[in-house]
Amino acid sequence: MRTFLMGGLLAMAVGCGGPMEQEEAPDLASQESALPDCQNTDNMITYFNNASHSIIVGQRGCYCGSWVNWGQVSTIYWENTSC
Repeated sequence: MRTFLMGGLLAMAVGCGGPMEQEEAPDLASQESALPDCQNTDNMITYFNNASHSIIVGQRGCYCGSWVNWGQVSTIYWENTSC
């Protein structure tokens, strides 16, 4: 009986099925998706580094029929809805 209990405790300590393999994170840089249709819309968002809007750090959106996407996003921004 003591051998049975020790074997059970050992199995619980070691675990069953061996070590778990961790899945690799998807490589988002290699994924492709369709660009937005900017034919009939203008909604450019310009991101700044401070509240005085002195330095632009990035832009996202449609502008004059083209998709623009560069730099970084911040909590301080201005949205332009006309070309």
